[in-house]
Amino acid sequence: MIFALAALSGAASGQVAGDAAAGLGKTRMCVGCHGIQGWRTAYPEVYSVPKIYGQHPAYMVKALQSYKSGERAHPSMRAIAGSLSDQDMADLAAYYGVAAPTVAKK
Repeated sequence: MIFALAALSGAASGQVAGDAAAGLGKTRMCVGCHGIQGWRTAYPEVYSVPKIYGQHPAYMVKALQSYKSGERAHPSMRAIAGSLSDQDMADLAAYYGVAAPTVAKK
């Protein structure tokens, strides 16, 4: 139900509708940094990697488009976003907009 609502919200605004289930299959490029709680990276400088789970899908799509166009200048994100289609961006945004990270319990 939540996945369907996320897809419908994109369709209503005239943007590409995201599919959260498809987005799950596209997270390989994201989880290496954004999937580690408290992760800090050292390239191009030391900073805490932002949380993306629960972000508003429209914000995520706009951010990815800004990296792809060069409006946002982070080199790693620019390269990753440059490889994404509009559909990929919408799918990832739909997934991260409703998903919560799963933590394995021991």
